[in-house]
Amino acid sequence: MKITMASQKVVRKIISTSLSPKPVGPYNQAVLVDRTLYLSGVLGLNMKTQKLAEGGAVAEARQALTNMGHILKEAGSDYNKVVKTTILLQNMDDFSGINEIYKEFFKENYPARSTYQVGKLPMGAQFEIEAIAIIGNVETISTL
Repeated sequence: MKITMASQKVVRKIISTSLSPKPVGPYNQAVLVDRTLYLSGVLGLNMKTQKLAEGGAVAEARQALTNMGHILKEAGSDYNKVVKTTILLQNMDDFSGINEIYKEFFKENYPARSTYQVGKLPMGAQFEIEAIAIIGNVETISTL
């Protein structure tokens, strides 16, 4: 019997947690397709105030990465299973400070990453991060 791709069901699961701020637009916090998790852009919003973390890009980065951790956990993943991140900065001069915060959350075997300076971010944010992660048992092999 020949199995065609059209007959194989792929599960698309919407991921949402009340521990991280709701999206500021018509999108989900994350979408899980099979064992790959796609996280939407996460801002450094404080859950209590619903405002951006005070203290500039570095403070926003710490809060955004904390928020991202809640989404990862809700999906059954964690920082060690993130394979790709994209960082959007209002000012590339914040790059080195952001890297220091980034290393607090990603300890080793860092994910692939792109960082861009952009003209404007939602809510006047100075930092935003999106990610792709894996769900399940992951074995990391390094060629370093």
